[in-house]
Amino acid sequence: MATFDFMTPQAGHFYAVGIGPGAPDLLTLRAARLVEQCDIVLSPQAKNSAKSLALAAVRPFLDQQEIIVHNYPMERNDGKTRDRWQQLARDVAQRCAAGQSVVQVTLGDPLIFATSSYLLQSLADHMPSDHLHVIPGISAFQTAASRFAEVLTLQEDRLTLMSATNLDAVAQALDHCETLVLYKAGGCIEALMDLLRQRNLLSRARLVSCGEQGDHELLVDDLSQWAMTPLSYMTTLIVKIGQRGWQENAAS
Repeated sequence: MATFDFMTPQAGHFYAVGIGPGAPDLLTLRAARLVEQCDIVLSPQAKNSAKSLALAAVRPFLDQQEIIVHNYPMERNDGKTRDRWQQLARDVAQRCAAGQSVVQVTLGDPLIFATSSYLLQSLADHMPSDHLHVIPGISAFQTAASRFAEVLTLQEDRLTLMSATNLDAVAQALDHCETLVLYKAGGCIEALMDLLRQRNLLSRARLVSCGEQGDHELLVDDLSQWAMTPLSYMTTLIVKIGQRGWQENAAS
């Protein structure tokens, strides 16, 4: 990807812009400027959702831009998912070929469990690589940790970031890191809590649902004391398993 002036969107270029957890003041200056000055803003919206959270977050930066809200499939079907993003990629490529600048806003970071990742992969078949750009944003694991001032790593500690949806993989990860961050924890929280209870880790787990989203935000600083309630898909779990004891290792 080419080096260029990030502050001004260029004609015929696509920008995957991470906007963080959903609070407008947590956009980077670069992200805000690109949204303000682009021709077209693409904003994802889950198929069964009433609104686009990403669009709401960038509303203060919108004026005359064309707004396109696109639905995306929330299902584990690789073929249908990729077909949907290929359709959108062809539309984006056509608009860029006509000389427009296109920004897709996405919650969190564009390269971590984000809708932008699908579109970027699809656009690689339709546009030059030097016309595709990524602007990083604050990811969910950073937002979650910040709500508790939680230190994630020290010295040689291993940080593992993964989806919570495969319980066997989660169980294995617990044996191979000091801090485990689980995305998409809302839909499988009961099974996760059972696993952590078996490992005596419930009191070491913290949960953030809808972080930085006003009244929708839920913070749980000790799962062993939490009366379980329904959670949003956007729920992140942080499990502090321990530390590697690097000081003792260094002394020996």
